Amino acid sequence: SSRFGSSRFSRTLWISASDFTAASPPALPTSAAAAMSMKYLGAYLMAVIGGNEAPSADDVKAILEAGGIECDAAMLGTVIAKCEGKTVHELIAAGHGKFAACGGGGGGGGGGG
Repeated sequence: SSRFGSSRFSRTLWISASDFTAASPPALPTSAAAAMSMKYLGAYLMAVIGGNEAPSADDVKAILEAGGIECDAAMLGTVIAKCEGKTVHELIAAGHGKFAACGGGGGGGGGGG
């Protein structure tokens, strides 16, 4: 179990976000770089939910700064480049296949006794 409720879910976040690691910042452990990129993806999705179908780097930066979150221009640029020309639905559909890497076992049955 993790702070996200289950280790299966947290592994999904790291795998999905690994496509957004930036090449220019200093080398970070994959999970740290992936975790850093999640804030950019979250802000991007918040802009979409707010009605902006194709948020710019400035839109995402404004959302992060409104929350008091620092913004790394290189990382943000990488995320925007990966999202460019795609709808959120396309991004989610493309990432959906990555859930298979996490396994799909269900919970154990009740003791029945």
